[in-house]
Amino acid sequence: MSYQVLARKWRPKAFDALVGQEHVVRALTNALEQQRLHHAYLFTGTRGVGKTTVARILAKALNCETGITATPCGQCAACTGIDKGRFVDMLEVDAASNTQVDSMRDLLDSAQYAPTAGRFKVYIIDEVHMLSRSAFNAMLKTLEEPPAHVKFILATTDPQKMPVTILSRCLQFNLRQMPGSAITEHLQSILAQENIPFEPVALQLIARSAAGSMRDALSLLDQAIAYGGSSVNEKDVRGMLGAIDQSYLFELLQSLIAQDGPSLMAQAKRMEQRSLSFDAALNDLANLLQQIAVAQTVPQSIAADHPERGLLLDLAGKMAADELQLYYQIAILGRRDLGLAPDEFAGFTMCLLRMVAFSPANAAPVVAPQQKTNAGPTEASKAMSPADGFAAATAMPTEPEVAEKRNEPVASSPPILDSSARNFDGDWRKLVDQLKLGLARALAQNCELLRHDENSIHLSIPQAHKHLLDQGYQDKLKAVIDQYFGRKIQLHFEIGGTGNTPAQQASKEKAVLQSKAESAIQEDRFVQALVNEFGAQIISSSIKPVQ
Repeated sequence: MSYQVLARKWRPKAFDALVGQEHVVRALTNALEQQRLHHAYLFTGTRGVGKTTVARILAKALNCETGITATPCGQCAACTGIDKGRFVDMLEVDAASNTQVDSMRDLLDSAQYAPTAGRFKVYIIDEVHMLSRSAFNAMLKTLEEPPAHVKFILATTDPQKMPVTILSRCLQFNLRQMPGSAITEHLQSILAQENIPFEPVALQLIARSAAGSMRDALSLLDQAIAYGGSSVNEKDVRGMLGAIDQSYLFELLQSLIAQDGPSLMAQAKRMEQRSLSFDAALNDLANLLQQIAVAQTVPQSIAADHPERGLLLDLAGKMAADELQLYYQIAILGRRDLGLAPDEFAGFTMCLLRMVAFSPANAAPVVAPQQKTNAGPTEASKAMSPADGFAAATAMPTEPEVAEKRNEPVASSPPILDSSARNFDGDWRKLVDQLKLGLARALAQNCELLRHDENSIHLSIPQAHKHLLDQGYQDKLKAVIDQYFGRKIQLHFEIGGTGNTPAQQASKEKAVLQSKAESAIQEDRFVQALVNEFGAQIISSSIKPVQ
């Protein structure tokens, strides 16, 4: 007897045998039990999560000789015929190889005829998003007015590529990627029934590599059985997966903890010699750091049978929380910028060197340049945290030479000028143009000066702009004015005025310039000739004044 691969041998034949899709099973079971049947079903999800399997079980549920049921018998001619793919009233089509409209029309032409042996004619169309637009249009006609004896079951990995007119006529179910624990348990059950010895850690590695796909997991399990000589153990599975044995990541972190720069560089060179992907390495390193952070904060959430549980807990005890967060941030930012580096090796090693440079173990106080008189340290000379140092180093250039030449301490805000440095001459618009206002600019530009004295400015704002009198905007405007004049200035606001604001003045000036520009164009002899001789039209909105 020929060997049957595990993915086919252990394909579920009933809803209760499905793994990880309880939400879909519940909805379909309730619908079948209540006889609330739809004419078109759409199953979506990534590869290997059970879309076609659910479609076949649903076909059996609709055509089982015991009646429409959520628990088909699996013994009648309809159930056995569907399991073997030989049921005359169930037609499976791969849309990827039948994309054209002629194929779809031939398929749909037979839909008008009553089923031969079953209760319903069931059309299962896999990868339906691959159909051409014309083929979708042909299908749409049947979906709009389907015969009572026809059921469509569509499956796709990419529903976004399907026309909304098709989607709106289907009952849609999204099949989830399966959690690693569910895959591991299912593989254990299969191996127990197959009488094949295994190591739990090996199955966890397979489940991780399958990335949520049960079919991929079963295919890898088949490969592992062959690789290990009818047994599944951790060592063989790591070798088979080329599990680029992630021990190198743990070695990198141990070197980081020890602040051993030469060791880090040596490991990076060994990775280069093994042709490892540095992009994948940074991704895996960030993932490992996340797991360590979880082990550090919520150790009980790390499963007892996790393949690297001991290592994770060990590293969690050796690394500080801020150190973990810093390394994680450097890893993900380094991966983002890897394409900008001279080459991947340079980008990867720079990430490692950043981790060393900004590690808390190497953190030293960042002191502002001092006066030549050896005065005591200023407020700015307080030590920065490693994360602050990294943010500062990556976000802005440093120019210590400039500070030293000025012989000034670094201040956290601009110095307050002497009270006699500036006086307000009553030109509010000129003042607004000079100030660096940021978010408060809209408020300042829509205010009109009423009166002022040495220590206060009274402003009015039109009724239409009273919403700008937000306290936050007022506080920002006052802070900038205080800084500009070097002393406290009281601002007083009221609603009303004549509307002679900087914004209104600028608008009037712009309108005058626009009018002059339009007049200049209209009076231009060349333009007039185009209008008179060729019927040209002047589009006022296209005329812009030259500033």
